[in-house]
Amino acid sequence: MDISEKTALGSIIINLIIFAMKYAAAVASGSIALKAEAFHTLADFVASSTVFIGIKISKYKTKAFPYGLYKIENLLSVLISLIILYTGYEILLEVIDTTNTVVIRNSNYAILSLLLSIIITLCFSKYEKKVGQKTNSPILLADAAHIHMDVLSNGLVFIAMISSLMGYQVDKIAAIIVVGFIVRTGFQILEDGARVLLDASLDYDTLSKVEKIIIETPQVIELKTLTGRNSGRFKFIEANIVIKTHDLKKAHIMSEEIEKQIQEEIKNVHEVFIHYEPMQKEELIYAFPLTDDQNHISEHFGEAMSFMLITINGKDKEVRKMEVIQNPFSTVEKSKGILAAEYLVKNLVDFVIVKKDFGSKGPHYVFSNSNVEMILTDEVNPHAALKKIGIRV
Repeated sequence: MDISEKTALGSIIINLIIFAMKYAAAVASGSIALKAEAFHTLADFVASSTVFIGIKISKYKTKAFPYGLYKIENLLSVLISLIILYTGYEILLEVIDTTNTVVIRNSNYAILSLLLSIIITLCFSKYEKKVGQKTNSPILLADAAHIHMDVLSNGLVFIAMISSLMGYQVDKIAAIIVVGFIVRTGFQILEDGARVLLDASLDYDTLSKVEKIIIETPQVIELKTLTGRNSGRFKFIEANIVIKTHDLKKAHIMSEEIEKQIQEEIKNVHEVFIHYEPMQKEELIYAFPLTDDQNHISEHFGEAMSFMLITINGKDKEVRKMEVIQNPFSTVEKSKGILAAEYLVKNLVDFVIVKKDFGSKGPHYVFSNSNVEMILTDEVNPHAALKKIGIRV
C-alpha cells in the first residue's frame, strides 16, 4: 500500500475506536450532544471506508474507462459531503426533540472520552491533511477536513460537559453550533467535488504557470488556447500553440519538450496535450550583420554595429521593407554573439545571412533552438546576397 492507502486505512481504524469511546460515554452520561457526536463519528467511519475504497479503485483502467477511474475520488468526496450534511440533520432532530429532557450523568467519564477524542482527531487530521496536500488527493483532503471538524464539535461538547458540572445545561445549544460547523464543511466539500465532476477549469495559479512555461519557450510564436481540468488528484492540460518552424517533425519534437517541462515543474500533471501548428507567415525576414558604413556584410556577427532587416513577400519573393537596427550588444565584454542572436530572434527574424559559419558557438544554438535558418554567403553586400538566393531586390 502507498502512503495514501495507509492514511485512509488509519482513518478507518481511528474513527471506529473513537465511535466506541463516544457511544459508551453517551450511554453513560445521557448527553444528546455526545450521542450525536458518536453517530457523527460513525458517519466518519463510513466516510473513511469510502475514502479507502476510492483510493484503491481510482488507479485502475479498463476497456470501458481507458482514461482511468480518477474521478471516482471526487465522486466519493461528494458522497462524503452528503454524509456530513445528513449527520447535521440527525443532530438537529435530536436538538428539536422536546420530549427529551437532558440530564447529564457520569460527566467525568464523558469529559475524559472527549478529551482523548480531541487529541487523537486533532493529530490525525493534521497528518492526513499533510499527506493529502503532498499527494494532491481530494479525497484525503476531504476526509481530513471532516475529521478536523470533529475537533471543533468535540470541543463544543467538551465545554457543554464542563458546564453541566457547574449546573449550566447547554447541551442542546452546543449541538446546534455543531450543526452549523458540519453544514458549512459539507457544502465546501460538495462544491469542490462537484466542480471537478463538472469539468470546471484548473485553478488560476496552475494555468498561469503552464502559460508562463509555454510563452517563454523561444520557438512558440502564439498561445491560442489553454485549458485544463482535474480528475481526482491528477491534472489534464490542453494547449493550442503556433510554433516557429515549417518542419512538422521539429514542431512535434518541440511540443514534446514543452509537455515534458510542464510535467516536471507542476506536480500531478497526468497528461499534457499540445496541439501545434507550424508558423504560416506571409512575410519572411532576412537579417545581415553590417560593417560600420552599413553597406557591406560584416564578417564579425556579434561585433557588428548594426543589422539590416529585409522583409520579403513569401509568395513572390519581392522586398517589401528594408530597415537598419542598431546592435545594442556590440560593445559588451562577454557573450555579445549570443545576446545579438537573441535580439534578432525577438525581432522575429527567419533567416540570418553571414559570411562565416558559427560552428558550435553560442549564436548557432540560439538560432537552431529558435528555428532561425543560417545561410552562408561569399557576397560582399546584402543586395547581391539576396539576388544569389533568388530574391528580387
